[in-house]
Formats: sequence, C-alpha cells, structure tokens
Amino acid sequence: MNLSVATASMTRAPFQWGRSLAWLLFLAPFFFLSYGYSNRLAAENGVTDSLFFAWERHIPFVPWTILPYWSIDFLYGISFLLCRSKSAVDRHALRLLTAQLISVACFIAFPLHFAFARPQVDGFFGTLFDLLMGFDQPYNQAPSLHIGLLVVIWAGFVAGLPRRWHVPVHVWGALIGISVLTTFQHHFIDVPTGALVGFLCLWIWPDAGRSPLSIHAFRMTPVHRRLALRYGLGAVVAICAAVALGGIALWLSWCAAALALVGAIYLSADGNGFQKRDGRHPFALAVMLAPYQLGAWINSRIWTRHHPRPDAIIDDVWLGRLPRGEDMRTGAPGGFSALFDLCAELPAPRGDWRYAYQPWLDLIPPTEAQLREAAATIEDLRGNGPLLVCCALGYSRSACAVLAWMLITGRAGSVDEAMRIVHARRPHIVLSAQHRMTLETLVQKLHETGMEKGHA
Repeated sequence: MNLSVATASMTRAPFQWGRSLAWLLFLAPFFFLSYGYSNRLAAENGVTDSLFFAWERHIPFVPWTILPYWSIDFLYGISFLLCRSKSAVDRHALRLLTAQLISVACFIAFPLHFAFARPQVDGFFGTLFDLLMGFDQPYNQAPSLHIGLLVVIWAGFVAGLPRRWHVPVHVWGALIGISVLTTFQHHFIDVPTGALVGFLCLWIWPDAGRSPLSIHAFRMTPVHRRLALRYGLGAVVAICAAVALGGIALWLSWCAAALALVGAIYLSADGNGFQKRDGRHPFALAVMLAPYQLGAWINSRIWTRHHPRPDAIIDDVWLGRLPRGEDMRTGAPGGFSALFDLCAELPAPRGDWRYAYQPWLDLIPPTEAQLREAAATIEDLRGNGPLLVCCALGYSRSACAVLAWMLITGRAGSVDEAMRIVHARRPHIVLSAQHRMTLETLVQKLHETGMEKGHA
C-alpha cells in the first residue's frame, strides 16, 4: 500500500472516542496532581537555584505569546482525534504519560527556580497570565514539560494530518516552543532538555514495532554488556564534564544523552533500536543521536581514508563502506544497481537503486540466522548489475555477510577458502574469533544438511 492510500485509509477510519476519552480522564488529573505536587514541593523547600545564560536577560517579554503557550492544552486533547486505531491511541497516550513521568522526576530530583521577574500585564493577556499563575509557580523548569509534550503532540499532528497542513502545524508548533521563553516561563536550557524528553518518548514508543525497552527485545551477550558499559561510561564522563565546566560545555550533555541511548540499544541487543527505515532514522532519533552519528561517520572515514573505494569480490558482488549517493553512481562500472546495508547506526543514501537493510550492531558477531538472512538477501539483489554490500567501514559486518553468502551458495567450500578470496580483493577485512566461530558453525550445519539430503 502506498503512503497516500494508507494515509487516506487512516483518515477515513473511525475515531476512537471511548479509548481516547478513557486515557484523557486519566492523564488530565494525573498531570495536575503530579505537576502540582512537584511545584508545591519546590515551594515548601524554598528552592532558589536557577540555571540560565547571561544573554537570556535580553530575551523580550511578549505578552501575546501567552496565546500559543495556552493553546497546547487545547491541542493536547485534539491530538487524540488524529489517532484512528486503538494501538495509535495507546502509543500517543503512553508517550504523553512517559514525558510527564520523566519530567516530574527531574523536577523533584533537580528543582530549579525561574530567575527573572515577569512584568505586570493588564487586559485580556493579563487575565490569561493570572489563570496560568493560579496553578503554576516559578518552578518545574528543566526539562520543560511544555516542550516535551509539544514534541509528542507535534509529531502526532504531522503523522495524522495531510501534508498540506504541515506548514501551519510547524509554524504554530514553533510559536509554542518560542512562547515558553517570551512568556518568562522557562530559561533556555529547559527547551533542549524538554525536547530531548519528547524525542526520547517517541523512541521508547515507536510508530512501528516493539518498544526498544520491551523485555522481549533483550537477548544480551557478554559482548553486548561490555559495549553497553563502554557507552555508559562515556555518557557519565560527558555529563560530569558538562556539569563541572558549565556554560557552553553544558552542550556536552547532548553527547551524554546520545551515548546513553546507544548504550541502551546495545543492552537491548537489537539493532532495531536504531529504528532505521528505508535508509533513514526517525527525525527525533536522528536529533538525539546526532553527536554519536557525527563521531561514527568521522571514525568510518578515518579508518577507510586509504581505501575509500569498494572492491569487487565475486560475481558482481562488491564490498565497501557506507557510500554516498555519488559513490553509488561511480563506484562500479555503470554504477551500482543495488545496495545491501548492514549499518544500523548511520543513514544510507537514497536513489533509484534497489535497497535492502538488516540492522546489525557494530562490533557484535552476527547469529547464524542473521547470516542466512543476509546471504538470501544478497542472492536476491544480485544479478541485475553490481551489488554493493556495506557497513560503516566495509571491513567486518558486510564482510561476514559476503562470506556467509559464498559459503551457502557454494562459491567457497570452507571458511578459510572464502576468507582467502575476500581478503585477496579487500585486504583490510577484520573478523574476530567469534565471527569465525559463527561462520564455522554455519558450514557445519550446511554439511549436516547436505549429508541428510544425500542419505535421503
């Protein structure tokens, strides 16, 4: 089903009135009770700590922006009308609930106070500010729950409305985001941290598939745990540096969040945690992972700087690093007709070539099932011109997939023979003992299957 037909079908689906109302009846009082509790707790403890930059004193107070600020309450309820299935309602509600839980937990653990005095406002806008102050106080700062909820609601409107409505949605969403500063409700640091919470909620409750934190996804090995620990330690170092240095170094907390998220994906032992579809990661995840992805891309280019071009292995199957679009057109005579992507962490180029993807985690030896699936994919994609099998470097994951394909299709009779062929054409391939063990197990299974067929 193409996107336009799917969207039209979803638009015609009935509203989930009962389920939406049930969630709203829970979420609305939960919001006021939990938000009010953290506000009251900060007031009782006399919290005076603030976190802001000196330049924020030049942010103007704009009374009319209380209108977009207040509008999120209306959009909160309306957003449920865009959910035309029970699963969509539950997913949207869980995103909102998760944003609330994370933000309130932060308000209690790290209470902050807004530092500037709000000017007196009269008239209609003054009434709206008075209503706001009736239940809100100058606490509950970082991360901004307003921004966290905005991200979730914004994503819901973009997904649920036709494309012609996206521009006004983006304009009004941007106004709401700016309004938390121009109504003197939040300091700047609250905005990116609130957005991070919203993005995290979109990742935890994805549009398709299980949650990456689902217990069903966890199949950890010692290698997964070791790599997750390394990323976790990197996150701790980054956040400690951000807190210790302060100022512009606070942006290191973005790096910390990215590393922590990658560590969580390795703990889940599932490359689907990167949620890559059609060569791209969801916008929210791409923003969260930006520091990590930049580092991973630079690392891939450093390691392959002396050998950037792909290599022809056998029968029009090529092996190389994750290409650019230009590489797909010039890397082989006549250009590549297909791309088989095994790199879960980086985006792939898009074009008129055939594309297939399997989410293999970097530095994690594949399973026998993954090798068989990869071999079948290579065999399916080849035959209509050069096929590029790639990962970040083109030295390990993609090499292992090509070796498995050669063994399964009889192009090599042993792991040693397959490795000699590949190594002669791409000398820098790197396979660990565990990679080789999995390949040897695959060969043994192939021989056993052949013997059974021969005996039959």
